[in-house]
Amino acid sequence: MDRSTTTRQAAHRAAAPGRVLRERGAQVLWANWTGTSTVPSRALYPHQWSWDSAFIAIGLRHLSPLRAQLELETLLSAQWGDGRVPHIVFNDAVPLDAYFPSPDFWRSTTAGRAAGAPGAVQTSGIVQPPVHALAAWLVHRADPGLSRARSFLARLRPRLAAWHRYLLHARDAGGAGLAAVVHPWEQGMDNSPCWDGPLSRVEPADPAAFRRADLDHGAPEDRPTDLDYGRYVRLAAEYRDRRYADDAGAGAFTVEDPAFNALLIASEYALALIEEELAVGGRELTGVPDARRMRAEALTRTLVARLWDPDRGLFLCRDLRAPGPDGGLVAERGVAGLVPLVLPALPPGIAAALVRTACGPHFGLGGPARLVPSYDLTGPAFDPQRYWRGPAWFNTNWLMEKGLRLHGDHARADGLRDALLDAAVTSGFAEYVDPYTARGSGARGFGWTAALALDLLLDDGRSERGRLVGEEVWA
Repeated sequence: MDRSTTTRQAAHRAAAPGRVLRERGAQVLWANWTGTSTVPSRALYPHQWSWDSAFIAIGLRHLSPLRAQLELETLLSAQWGDGRVPHIVFNDAVPLDAYFPSPDFWRSTTAGRAAGAPGAVQTSGIVQPPVHALAAWLVHRADPGLSRARSFLARLRPRLAAWHRYLLHARDAGGAGLAAVVHPWEQGMDNSPCWDGPLSRVEPADPAAFRRADLDHGAPEDRPTDLDYGRYVRLAAEYRDRRYADDAGAGAFTVEDPAFNALLIASEYALALIEEELAVGGRELTGVPDARRMRAEALTRTLVARLWDPDRGLFLCRDLRAPGPDGGLVAERGVAGLVPLVLPALPPGIAAALVRTACGPHFGLGGPARLVPSYDLTGPAFDPQRYWRGPAWFNTNWLMEKGLRLHGDHARADGLRDALLDAAVTSGFAEYVDPYTARGSGARGFGWTAALALDLLLDDGRSERGRLVGEEVWA
C-alpha cells in the first residue's frame, strides 16, 4: 500500500465522526421543524422559544439558509409594539396542557394590549437574551445572494433596532445604561444559584394554582424545584397583572446580568454590520453603524464598571432590589460571568483574567471539567445534574469557544470545540450534560445542541473563527 493510499484512508477515518454528527444533527433539526420555525424539543418544549431560535438559526444556516431566515422572521413577526421580542411564541395547534405557563396564563392579547402585543398570535410577556441581530448577520453571511434577493436584512433591521431600543431604554432599571431582567426566565439560566438571593424575597404562588407540565417529560431531580417554580409563577403573574409595564420601581426581581448584556452588546455590533450592509448605495443609514459601534464600546465600559469583580476574576450579577442606593453584587459564580469574553472591546487584562477563572478550580476548563459548567464547581449549591445549577450547556460553551478564539486562545478553543462535538453525539444531542462525564440530562434531540454542534463542525472559516468582520462580529 503506497503512502497516498494510507493518507486517504486516514483522512476518511478522521472524517467519519464528522459525517455522523452532521447526519444526526440534521435529523434533529428536521424532526423539530414545524414548517416555519423549530421547537427546542417536541415533547418538553413544543412551541417557539426566542433565544433558542436565534441559536438554532446559526446552525441551520449551514443546512438551509432559507429555513434559517424563516426561523428569525417567524419569531420577529410576533414582536410587540413596544419593541420587546417575547420569549415564547405559542403554536395554537398544541394543547394548552402540553406546556405551562400556557397562553391562557400569559393572556398576551388582553394583558399585553397596552404594550402592543400582537392580536393574531399568542405569546408570553417576558423576553430572553438578545442574540437575534448576531444570528441575523451570520444567517445573511451564509448566503448573501439569497438574503439580498429576499430583502432579509432590510425587513429585519427595523425590528431588531426596535428590540434593542426597548432593552436599552425601557429596561434600564438601574439608570446606568445596562438592561435589567425582571424574571429568571428572561436571563435564560432559570434556576441558577445566582438567583437564590434575589428570589428569596418572592412569595411563591400557591402550588394548587398551577400544574407543572415539565415533570411529565423531565426527571424531578433534573428540573427546578417546586419552590423555585412557585416563585417563577408569582413573578410572571404579577408582571402580567401590571399589564407588562416596565415601571422602574415595580417587581421584586430586577437584576443586571452580565451574559444578557454581553449578548446585547455583541448584537449591537452585529446590527452595525447589518446597517453597514444596507447603507451600501444608500444614504438613509449614513453614520448609523459608527454610532452603534461607539455605543457598543460604551456599553462594554459600563459593563466593566458595574459588574466586574477583580477579586473573583469574574463578572457578577447586580441585584437592583438589594439594600443600598445601587443594589448590590451577587457573590455567586455562574457561567454568565464568563460570557463577556465574547466582547471584542473587553480590556485585555480582563479577558485574560476570565480565561484564568474559566481554567481555575471554579470552572475547571481543561482540567477536571470536560465542558464549562453553569455554576461554580466548588460552590455550596453545585449540582451536576439539576438544570442550571451545575450542568454544562451547549450554548454557553459555544459562546466560550467563540470568546477564547476571539481573544487569541486558539489551543483552548480547539480543545473545547472537540469536547463539545464529542458530547453532542454521545449524549444524543442532550439539553445539558454533566460537566465531568458529559452524561446527558433533560431533553434529547435538543434543537440548539444540534444546531451549535453543526455550526462548530461546518463553519468552513474555522481557522478564522472569532476573527473580527469589519470590527466586531465573528464570521
